[in-house]
Amino acid sequence: MFSIWTEKYRPQDFKDMVGQENIVNSIEQFVKTKELPHLLFAGPAGSGKSTIALIIARNLFKGDWRSNFLELNASDERGINVIRNKVKDSARTKTMGDFPYKIIFLDEADSLTNDAQNALRRLMETYSEICRFILSCNYSSRVIEPIQSRCAVFRFKTIDKESMKTRINHITKEEKLKINEEALDSIYELSAGDMRKAINILQTAATNSKNITKKLIFDMAAQVESQEVKKMLKFALDGSFTDARKMLQDMLLVHGISGEDIIKQIANQVYDLEVSEKAKIEIIDKIGEFEFRLNQGGDPHIQLTALLANFALRKK
Repeated sequence: MFSIWTEKYRPQDFKDMVGQENIVNSIEQFVKTKELPHLLFAGPAGSGKSTIALIIARNLFKGDWRSNFLELNASDERGINVIRNKVKDSARTKTMGDFPYKIIFLDEADSLTNDAQNALRRLMETYSEICRFILSCNYSSRVIEPIQSRCAVFRFKTIDKESMKTRINHITKEEKLKINEEALDSIYELSAGDMRKAINILQTAATNSKNITKKLIFDMAAQVESQEVKKMLKFALDGSFTDARKMLQDMLLVHGISGEDIIKQIANQVYDLEVSEKAKIEIIDKIGEFEFRLNQGGDPHIQLTALLANFALRKK
């Protein structure tokens, strides 16, 4: 039976978590004492925010956790009505079993409107004896200060390389896959510390072969290797516009890489170029201009070719 690996290998207990050690230790102490405050988790996608909320519920409520845990995605229903109706109704209902409070988990809470956040703040005050709120967001600055002041705030970071490798190696062992160090590095590079994205990349590659290689990872992720992007960039900056343009066409037409992904990889490679700091600043400035053009609907082939032409002109 087909299963989604991000769910199949989602950690079930605190000891299974990788990365975020300090946060995990602090929250585990809250759970052990059962003195759980309202919590605000802020950080990038795939860093473990939702997973740790589920682990809290499982540890507090054991077999009754589903009855005492409500999960809502605030980006789907972001207005004041969902707070006044769905959240309020759940917050004031009695817990199932002998538990002092229930948990409401609001994912992507920074998507809530200001009116909705103010309504939520009042619920947090009114029902604090029988309900605890766990809020998750990418940007804590988008959550109003009165809510932040009522929560213990934990700031998650992207998963570090060694922790990600540990988890990926665990999954490959369970799935009886072979993977080398180059492929592990490639998964980390493409996921940029997002564990969910890393596992999805691995599962996509595994549908094609049990032997996971660097080439397979980039092919299945529809991405081009960073060294190829760097080579194209060097061609352009050395004035070899035709060679740079040919590499760009291969990326767009043969490999099917999106223009947005290519320009992001170009930006990542600038910092390793052997050019002056002033030149790097000028190059980044141009990349920002052309990235904006792409976002406004510009044709990727034309805009990226024009960007390479702009780089090549620097040699004149």
